[in-house]
Amino acid sequence: MEDHPHQPQNYSRRDATKLIAAAGASAFLHSPMDSLATPSTMLVRKIPSTNEPLPVIGLGTWQTFDVSPSPAVRAPLKEVLQQFVEMGGKIIDSSPMYGESEVVVGDLAAELKVAKKLFMATKVWTQGRQEGISQMETSMREMRSNPLDLMQIHNLVDWQTHLTTLREWKAAGRIRYIGITHYLVSAFDKLEKIMRSEPIDFVQLNYNITTREAANRLLPLAQEKNIAVIVNRPFESGGLFSLVKDKPLPEWAREFDCASWGQFFLKYILGHPAITCVIPATSKIKHLTDNMGAGYGRLPDGAARKRMEQYIEKLT
Repeated sequence: MEDHPHQPQNYSRRDATKLIAAAGASAFLHSPMDSLATPSTMLVRKIPSTNEPLPVIGLGTWQTFDVSPSPAVRAPLKEVLQQFVEMGGKIIDSSPMYGESEVVVGDLAAELKVAKKLFMATKVWTQGRQEGISQMETSMREMRSNPLDLMQIHNLVDWQTHLTTLREWKAAGRIRYIGITHYLVSAFDKLEKIMRSEPIDFVQLNYNITTREAANRLLPLAQEKNIAVIVNRPFESGGLFSLVKDKPLPEWAREFDCASWGQFFLKYILGHPAITCVIPATSKIKHLTDNMGAGYGRLPDGAARKRMEQYIEKLT
């Protein structure tokens, strides 16, 4: 879903290059202790189970990459993917549930010759062991990724069956990491149970400035269990932009190098030390560029995040 309907900035590729240079230098000087950065690079967080660095802004593909094979239709997405890589992005997240998204990602990555620069993540979303194996093999072919970087169990569908397969595939070198996902707060009890009892590398969940329940139990648990956290629904399916429509960005947002409401919401998420990366979805180059900007420069500390929460609460 296009999750970025209200954005004040419109970048050209030249603007993006300037943003990388300016914000990258700030990132080098002001990045938090648990993040890594060098001039002109995006902040990264380490995957806890291996210490592999992963850039903090990724790219979701739900609805946005579900398009026809037409070169004209795919052209804007090709530009998005190219700029995503140019600005330091790496993880791209998909699913068989997302229609043609997997094959579009695979095709465009091949055309741009950037597949080796990407961290390919997708999901298994079906019932039954053999059905899961067949679906995952199809996903790997469509995304042209073997081994696949991350395979996740989508919305916990038949999770016990698939987790057994994922462990076998990881041991055999067919996938590098395994994870579980959900997008609803109502699933947090199940996520918590699995995180406590099963060895997994990643959990993907919903978390943003107005939906903060994950911070109560799941984010501290992820830190305790050395599980990487991917955040979906960072803009509450676009609802956060409705709250701030026609409202100016507070002046104090400059204290953590924030230039737009989109960056405000993303930097809030990234300010939590348990978060590994966030995956906003977009098909628009100006939104992609603005989103990526949130991965550069300073992040809000605990006091600043509390101030951000209070500011948004006054608008609700």
